[in-house]
Amino acid sequence: MFYHDNNLQYTVRVDKPNPAFAKLLQQAIGGIEGEIRVCLQYLFQAWGNRGPNKYRDMLLDTGTEEISHIEMLCTAVALNLDGATNELKDKIAGENPIVSNILGGMDPRHVISSGLSAMAVDSNGVPFNGSWVVGSGNIAADMYANVMAESTGRVLATRLFELTDDPGMKDMLSFLITRDAMHQNQWLAVLEDLGGVGTNLPIPNTFPMSAHVKDFDYKFVSTNIETPPAADGRWTSGPSIDGKGEFSVMTAQQGVPRPDLGMPDVKGYAQEQQMIAPDKGIMENIKDTILP
Repeated sequence: MFYHDNNLQYTVRVDKPNPAFAKLLQQAIGGIEGEIRVCLQYLFQAWGNRGPNKYRDMLLDTGTEEISHIEMLCTAVALNLDGATNELKDKIAGENPIVSNILGGMDPRHVISSGLSAMAVDSNGVPFNGSWVVGSGNIAADMYANVMAESTGRVLATRLFELTDDPGMKDMLSFLITRDAMHQNQWLAVLEDLGGVGTNLPIPNTFPMSAHVKDFDYKFVSTNIETPPAADGRWTSGPSIDGKGEFSVMTAQQGVPRPDLGMPDVKGYAQEQQMIAPDKGIMENIKDTILP
């Protein structure tokens, strides 16, 4: 069950409305780096959590906080669209009616679809995609996904910060940038709580190492045919991060023969030329396919 009040988590103000910036802010709402993504990601991870309740509770807290960030950004979009209808009317009346020029970077759907409100889309108007939401059921894998989500979200927010001169927008974005940094630390703290990086790797750490192909366990495979394998990276020598082996470098070798994939499925409607084997015609191949 969720509750709400009528206050924002942090102040949102716009000193000078800018419809073009409202379009850019849509990326922070419905884009792959946006707040809808992290909100749903944390909530779905919480709702599917199996194990200690402390992880579920923490994910619910943070997923719910992200709802408030969506609310802040939607408010910012609406404030940046104030007066856009009159501005748009003036432009249509006085300029060449080419939409991209008329709107000067504004999203027309902010007028014709949402009534000067935010939408669940990115800055190109593409709807939010639920396939971006990661909830694997493995808490360590999910935490790494969460660090990535907060990292790319913070990168986006810092770029938006540089694209506005509005003091109110800079202040709001500074808050979101700050929370993104905290959440990166938070998810890494969960990994530490789970025993640290070495204990968690490889993920899942419940699969038996004895089933690995030993010759490839800690080998960095160089596929660069122009230069010798690099041997000066942390990933090429020394103890592995999980503490269970030693990194080394190997040059990729010629592989094993490729298996014959066999004839196409007759019902798959490949071309005739694909159905002819070296020693048989098409009818014989079809008979072989359909007769036991």
